[in-house]
Amino acid sequence: MSLLRLRAALLGPARLRGAGIPWSVLRNYSSASAKEKARRNAICERTELLEVLKARVKQLQASNVPEVTVNKVELAPLGNDKYQDPLRKVVAPGAAEEQPAPRGRDESPARPSSWVEKLKKEMYIRQLKVERKLSIAASQLAREGQAKAKPKAKAKPKAKAKPKAKAKAKAKAKKSQKSLKSPKAPKAKVAAAWSQSHAGPHGVYACRKPRVAAVKEGAKAQWPRRVLEHKDSSQYKILQQTIQSSLECFLFLQQPEEAERFLLLYHSSPVKRRLLSVNAYNIVMRSWARKGCLQRINQLFSMLESVGLRPSLDSYAAALECMGRNQSSTKAVWRCVQQLKNDGFHVDELFQKCLFEEDEKEKVLRAIRIVQPNYELPPPPKPQTCKSSLLQDFYSKEKMVPYPKLDFTVQELQERFQQQLEMELENTVTIESVESTKPLTPQAIKARKLLATLRSQWHDSILQALQKSKHSMSKLKTVSGYNILYPYLCLMPDEEYVGIMLQILNALSPQGESLAVLARELGSKIYNRYITQRKLRSRQLEKVQEVYEEYIHLLAKDRQPDKYLPREYWEKLVAEAGFGPSLNLKDCSWPYMLLMRLGMHMLELLVQAVKVPRNILNPHLEPRFIPVLYHVYSFHSSWQVGLIKPHPIFSQIVSDAAETLLTFNSSAIPMLCPPVPWTSPHFGAFVLNDTKLMRFVDGAVQHQLLLEQCPPVNLHPVLDALNQLGNCAWKINQPVLDIIISIFNDKGNEKLDIPPPISEAPRPPAAPSNSSTCNKSQKHELLLCKKKTAEMHSLRMDALYKLSIANYVRDKVFWFPHNMDFRGRTYPCPPYFNHLGNDVTRAILLFAEGKPLGPKGLDWLKIHLINLTGLKKKNALQERLEYANEIMEEILDSADHPLTGRKWWMNTDEPWQALACCMEIAKASRSPDPAAYISHFPVHQDGSCNGLQHYAALGRDLIGAMSVNLMPCSVPQDVYSAVAQQVEEFRKKDAEQGVKIAQVLQGFVSRKVVKQTVMTVVYGVTRYGGRLQMEKRLKEIDEFPEEYLWEASHYLVKQVFNGIKEMFSATRDIQNWLTESAKLIAQSGRTVEWVTPLGLPIVQPYYRSRSTVLNCSMQNLSVKTSNGNQKPDTVKQKNAFPPNFIHSLDSTHMMLTALHCLRQGLTFVSVHDCYWTHALTVDVMNQICRQQFVALHSEKILQDLSEFMLEKYCSPGRETRALWQKKLMEQLSNVPKTGKFNLKKVMDSTYFFS
Repeated sequence: MSLLRLRAALLGPARLRGAGIPWSVLRNYSSASAKEKARRNAICERTELLEVLKARVKQLQASNVPEVTVNKVELAPLGNDKYQDPLRKVVAPGAAEEQPAPRGRDESPARPSSWVEKLKKEMYIRQLKVERKLSIAASQLAREGQAKAKPKAKAKPKAKAKPKAKAKAKAKAKKSQKSLKSPKAPKAKVAAAWSQSHAGPHGVYACRKPRVAAVKEGAKAQWPRRVLEHKDSSQYKILQQTIQSSLECFLFLQQPEEAERFLLLYHSSPVKRRLLSVNAYNIVMRSWARKGCLQRINQLFSMLESVGLRPSLDSYAAALECMGRNQSSTKAVWRCVQQLKNDGFHVDELFQKCLFEEDEKEKVLRAIRIVQPNYELPPPPKPQTCKSSLLQDFYSKEKMVPYPKLDFTVQELQERFQQQLEMELENTVTIESVESTKPLTPQAIKARKLLATLRSQWHDSILQALQKSKHSMSKLKTVSGYNILYPYLCLMPDEEYVGIMLQILNALSPQGESLAVLARELGSKIYNRYITQRKLRSRQLEKVQEVYEEYIHLLAKDRQPDKYLPREYWEKLVAEAGFGPSLNLKDCSWPYMLLMRLGMHMLELLVQAVKVPRNILNPHLEPRFIPVLYHVYSFHSSWQVGLIKPHPIFSQIVSDAAETLLTFNSSAIPMLCPPVPWTSPHFGAFVLNDTKLMRFVDGAVQHQLLLEQCPPVNLHPVLDALNQLGNCAWKINQPVLDIIISIFNDKGNEKLDIPPPISEAPRPPAAPSNSSTCNKSQKHELLLCKKKTAEMHSLRMDALYKLSIANYVRDKVFWFPHNMDFRGRTYPCPPYFNHLGNDVTRAILLFAEGKPLGPKGLDWLKIHLINLTGLKKKNALQERLEYANEIMEEILDSADHPLTGRKWWMNTDEPWQALACCMEIAKASRSPDPAAYISHFPVHQDGSCNGLQHYAALGRDLIGAMSVNLMPCSVPQDVYSAVAQQVEEFRKKDAEQGVKIAQVLQGFVSRKVVKQTVMTVVYGVTRYGGRLQMEKRLKEIDEFPEEYLWEASHYLVKQVFNGIKEMFSATRDIQNWLTESAKLIAQSGRTVEWVTPLGLPIVQPYYRSRSTVLNCSMQNLSVKTSNGNQKPDTVKQKNAFPPNFIHSLDSTHMMLTALHCLRQGLTFVSVHDCYWTHALTVDVMNQICRQQFVALHSEKILQDLSEFMLEKYCSPGRETRALWQKKLMEQLSNVPKTGKFNLKKVMDSTYFFS
């Protein structure tokens, strides 16, 4: 609802022209509208909304600072009179809070209007209802408790007198319940209670809340029993993980007493004790081991025994570490070692399976040598070799070749490593924006000074709020257990927390941001800093540094070549290093809910502490402080979402200051040295930044568990492929970057995909003097203007980030470490600037390594240019080359005069990449010997509808294979045109038979209309989705009659599906088999899992998500959690399986190509099914790409999938099987039959990838 409409609804047209209304009313209104909506929903949603409302009103009552009237804020431009140091005139916050400030001329009295009273009354009645339900729940729990207590009561004769008293109490309770329950509960009585409760200054919240809280506590007392009945439940695991991460905090803070006290809170309760695993006790043991307190460790062993838990290897490692520190007696160590052996462990396993920090390993070894003086560390396990039939040659020691060298010396690589390390230790990188070239105005200088003053004050007020919050938490700690967040607020100096909060404030856009997004970002930033500190404290970083300095010998040009892969060489160096900390930290990840809770707490402090003087832009206004951030609700479809928005005063100052510095996390910047090779799911990529091998949604753990359970040797091909992609060095194409920046700073160009600044956004229509005359179309226009402005801001900032990072590394060589999604598709880790980006970002990237063009290199550059234009898609390669030679004049003109010439490059599909290619062709063709010209330019080869290629190969589908260029042809086959032709034939037949819509569609069936649907059929698009795509394409045709849109799109999608079914019969059979199999698996309560031909285990992460409500003082957050203990989402599991399975195959093909290109010494990177290499090596890469596709599909892929799933989902050996199991067995066994296509033909197909 727009601000104008909102005010009209609340105050009527007469009031709109005069006085303003308090912002608190606007804020309450947004909540109230949600309440009205929620009334139609289930009771749990209403209760949740009530909690939000109560929290908001409580927050408003807690602060007597007058709220902001957002729609009335003066946003005059910054003039000389606006900056007469208004901060000096401002009353101190304390004084402003004590007295109500005098009203301005245009302000209405801050008297609550009648609807606010009505809202509060309704809330009060709703609260009574909630109390009634809670009291009923509490009485039921009490009755259950009495029923359990009855047997004990019989044994005590004195207890006989009590039942009467209980009966009286029950009767009383029932009576009170009845009075609440009664439908005739007189409204007069409720109203009387309402008016009575509002007689005091604080109203219902002061006198009622404790009672509700008490009843809630009674109900909550039962939670551990319910949770602990299901040890596999997600809630149980989250609680367990929360306890362990809190204990890890105490270990990090070197507070063993606090760790033990925290552990005892759970250990001493028979119910809560079940949440403690051996790991929790081990963490406390490690805390005491560092202090050398053996007696405490012995007590913890006794506690373990008392609860029936068996000590683990880590328990013995902690005990022996302590003994090593104390130089304990031989007898004590001998007893410990004997107990270790009695528990089925071996001393060697301590060093093979335990992870150590600091000097723990040395101390354990010292203890063992007290009883075994000659004991030596066990030798590292012998490296295993991957046995995959697809990689026998690759891993064969006989065919091993030296690893390709980079064009750097050891010294240069060491310097680059130090630069990267310094950047990661800082955690953030501040760089100059590309907008910094603009001249600085006097207005901007004044605004920057003001902003600096404000930030200094905000720093102090946030620091004060944080310290106050920690102080109150530490007091609570001594009274009633622990505030769970307290240890997490002590992990770093207070200044660091303040710095993180100010970063978030500085990066907030004028449109605001979702509360959940900001909370997660704050929580994650704190976690990342903590991990960095742990790596420093554990001396893990020292070890990484030592190993890396040796590792670069493999890559440096001034060292002897070695026949090792990066992963193998790193593992060898780690094994040789022997002592010191482990390179993997013990698992210390924080649960998602904990990150959110911590982030919410920080956000609440930020909202409360950061204030700005109201008269800062207009000295004529009264001086008082108002919040910089405010909390509002918005609706995204049917969801109510909490937003944090900056006050327009703050946005105005930031806009006028036009600051030119941008701050990023160090993980957002490309690496300045080769990445640390992936050696396990936990270790690789950045030097310090915590990076996961596999990307997954927040809170999901099943992927990581699957990777951990997988034998390490099975992951070697995937790890080696990621290392190969990450080891590709890049540099910036400076001439192209400079042209792009010049256009970016000169109002942009939407046609060239360079977003214009906000100043170019469409202006909203001028509001009429009487807002009641504002008609519907004007309101709609205003809404569209706001939407367009928000979109433009988002696009502009995205481009600003990409170009600024590119400009920052313009003179550097850099690397993109890679990881993958759950299907195995690979992605660069830095999120903003990388080669997966749009046309602009791809155009400014070059390989750092240059290679001569060779005899055919210039031709490949020309063919690549024509491919980028999109002009000759249906022509043969030779024809494309001839066309390039014909337009050589245009190419050279584009290269020489990109912005002042004929600008041919601007009218291509990918204009910026085309311009970069024109420049490269110009340089090469003008060189004395083009074949010897050293080129850094990447040439692309694209798969032809790659998803359908995999389907056609799986089903050996002859017609399908011809349509997607698996068969050799003189010109490329266009599957989209073929389907359009097929649909046109169906339409003609129907038109002849008098079908009206077929006649209407005459002349409108084209390649463009069907393309998107054909492309997405392979990825599981439904008829419904396909119809929407068709409708969109038909809408773009001006001549098409609008009244037939629905009918025509419905008809077309049916014909497209029929056409594909006829052309790709095997494809549809395979798709249906995969879909039906997934449906039956999901209906049996399991998720769909499979293993790729390279050995990567995959699980589909689609569950019926459950919302967990996070109670916070600002608002209750409903956090969706998705994990393996919930039922699978059948619809998502079945619809996603075919596309996900095909994606896993295309990633397998890409990884095989990458690994075999490495063996041939090629530079290779990919953007999914688009492969990049130097012009010199395009032919070699094309050959490898085809060889690996044939090798991959020569495996029995569908047969292997069927056998894997039968083994996993249909347990063998049962005589009596459930009906669903028999059905699933039948389905999985019935593998689709294959056609007659000869796969070897792919080797001779020019247009398979071209």
